Amino acid sequence: MLVGNGCDEQVVRHCVAVADLAVKIGRKCEADIKLVEAGALLHDLGRCRSHKIDHAVRGAEIASEAKLPDQVVKIIERHIGGGIDRAEAKKLGLPEKDYTPKTLEEKIVSHADNLIAGSRRTTVKEAVGWLVRQGLQDAALKVLKLHEELSALCGMNVDDIG
Repeated sequence: MLVGNGCDEQVVRHCVAVADLAVKIGRKCEADIKLVEAGALLHDLGRCRSHKIDHAVRGAEIASEAKLPDQVVKIIERHIGGGIDRAEAKKLGLPEKDYTPKTLEEKIVSHADNLIAGSRRTTVKEAVGWLVRQGLQDAALKVLKLHEELSALCGMNVDDIG
């Protein structure tokens, strides 16, 4: 679906790397692995149309038009960083709604995406450091909180899953 919608090879490699990590996290957290894998493989579907913050919204639109399951659409829509609340969405020019991952599977895909730079695995420290250097302290705190939550659910530090 990524290639068919015009996503370039870098996006495809990134999505495959995110899916690989998300499935590993999902197994430790006893999540729905098929849903995690599908959502992770398609999380950046919107990058076929936009490389801006709105790619999550655009991807959810494409997935919805393709009649993909609502759970997959929500993973795509809510995968950005540690989540974007309604007020932040408005400031960013996104449709005014809450884009915070809510289900376990949404959280896993979102965080696996945080831990993959291009197609390279990073640590939460690297991911948070990059956000802080970009001046995105609130996003950095959300990513760290998500990391801690998933680490507790998995019974181990997510950085050690691999």
